Amino acid sequence: MSRKLFIKLVNQASAANNEGNFVAAKKAASKATRMDPEVPEAWYQLGFAQAELGEKKHALRSLEEARARVLNSADAQNSIGLAMLNLGAYQEAERCFVLAVNLRPDFAFAHSNLGKLYEEQKRMQDAEAYFKKALHLDPELAPAHANLGAVLVAQGLDEAAETACRKAIELDAGLSDAWRNLGSALFGQREYSSAIECFTRAMQLNPDLHYLRSELLEARMNICDWSSFDKDREYLLKTVADKQNVTTPFSSLWLSSDAAIQKQAGENFVKEKHPPKPDLDPSSAVVIREKIRIGYFSADFREHPVSQLIAEVFELHDKERFETFAFSFGPDIQDEMRARVARTFDEFIDVRMMSDKDIARLSREKGIDIAVDLMGFSTHSRTGIFCHRAAPAQVNYLGYPGTMSAPYMDYIVGDTMVIPEGNTAHYSENVIYLPHCYLPNDTKRKISARPFSRDELGLPEGGFVFCCFNNSYKITPQTFAVWMQLLQKVDGSVLWLIGGNQALEQNLCEEAGRYGIDGARLVFAERLPIEEHLARHRAADLFLDTLPYNAHTTASDALWAGLPVLTQVGTSFASRVAASLLRAIELPELITTSQEEYAALALELALDPDRLSLIKSRLQKNRLTTPLFNTKSFTQYLEEAYIAIHECNCGGLPPDQLHIMP
Repeated sequence: MSRKLFIKLVNQASAANNEGNFVAAKKAASKATRMDPEVPEAWYQLGFAQAELGEKKHALRSLEEARARVLNSADAQNSIGLAMLNLGAYQEAERCFVLAVNLRPDFAFAHSNLGKLYEEQKRMQDAEAYFKKALHLDPELAPAHANLGAVLVAQGLDEAAETACRKAIELDAGLSDAWRNLGSALFGQREYSSAIECFTRAMQLNPDLHYLRSELLEARMNICDWSSFDKDREYLLKTVADKQNVTTPFSSLWLSSDAAIQKQAGENFVKEKHPPKPDLDPSSAVVIREKIRIGYFSADFREHPVSQLIAEVFELHDKERFETFAFSFGPDIQDEMRARVARTFDEFIDVRMMSDKDIARLSREKGIDIAVDLMGFSTHSRTGIFCHRAAPAQVNYLGYPGTMSAPYMDYIVGDTMVIPEGNTAHYSENVIYLPHCYLPNDTKRKISARPFSRDELGLPEGGFVFCCFNNSYKITPQTFAVWMQLLQKVDGSVLWLIGGNQALEQNLCEEAGRYGIDGARLVFAERLPIEEHLARHRAADLFLDTLPYNAHTTASDALWAGLPVLTQVGTSFASRVAASLLRAIELPELITTSQEEYAALALELALDPDRLSLIKSRLQKNRLTTPLFNTKSFTQYLEEAYIAIHECNCGGLPPDQLHIMP
């Protein structure tokens, strides 16, 4: 054997890998391993090339050959561990990093890589501990500060995350991840203008960071900065169609009312971030018990719109037929709502410190028959749990108004308004059609008896009050233009919005000025406790909905408080929710199908107080006599769906659409 030829082949493989010529690298490294299979570097270069070529099994085999030959080298174990981590081989990577830190306890990089591994597994507190250990060993390790910031953001610890990211930038201002994570920390603190600056800086440093452009536009939308809205929207929707990893599924909800676009955005995201992971044994056969076991998975078992909607459903579940389990992975906020919902479950399990895979395994051990994901792709979601198949049946419900485009989600809960039967092709899940409305409601929501005067709320005593308490990111330039035209035509009228952010209020007042509307006619409401917020709805005359992302919980709030909601429907789930609520409370005349019809009806109602008064009277009468706020019946319908799902599983039948009849 020619030693020179062997060395030449290994060097060729290394150079080819560095240049991105992985076919050539694989060829040279493969030949080198045949010439001398005892040299770890040849196996490492072969494994690296195979990984880049998508040959995961072969890559892992080659990397394992390399690992076994360098058991006394911390540096080599760390490098091989990184390659395995990039392959998603978490167990193998962990073994390498642990050996590296055992061989060299002061190896800061290996500690940091363990942190990165645990971050990817969603073991955020373990990740935090290892990043802090790395920084104790090397306080100048800028990437560890940036990564620490990311895991703190994931835990909702935004102020601490900001400190970590600023330290990373102080050490290395060219670190794009540090700028991005700082933007996320500031976004979480509602410092949107500063977040925009950070996301912009991250894009300048690395324009190819996946989903960053979408995050930047979301920050802009939160302060209604529409300076590049049309251009950004066009670009992001094009990248969805081109199957690029630029637009998050959540962003697609307010970029377009096209259900096909939203499905494609989900498919792009799932393929990269959350593909199926059948590394646990296949789900065992369904066990037939006296009671069906339902697992609810959420980060929002606290004062949050999701819990505000579904809390009473948890309380009304038939304990003779169902056992309910909560798998909680959100911030540990011990508020009144958390205590209320925790009392309703047979078991309330805090799984924050567990990996996605271990949560799925725990769910199986608990014998969960139906796993209900209350998050979808919303903030703090843990889609990875369902990649591993947490239960024989998995349901997408409530937290995310759209398809998850994931092959492991078997069902989505809807109704014939939010998902017309002709639109099912745009949903990867089988649709569970509940009668009336898919959205639950809590009839125990208290409305404060505090009498709010218009004067104390900053509203005119005699003028017409249009209001919209939707999140500001749902307001598009097109919707705002209609609202300004209404203010032009209705003398003395005002538009009442949720405020609390100076940049938001300034941007909207300036935009109003472009329509000749005095900014003083926009009234911004401060955030109040939910009971008082509901009570102040009485000071408004008409709730104006947004498109393409409708009012959901906010529409329910308005109707519960006695305020009519005017909506326009689109074609996607998110753009049809308010219409579903209005149909269920028997006020279909407030559902419009075009911008022109929406604007015309809003004007008619503002100029015809008698007609509006009749609608308010009907709303008050219908509140407790129509299906929308009949939570007991709603819960029974949902339970019928669960029973049908379980019977399907017990019979060995594949998931199919379900129609629950009233």
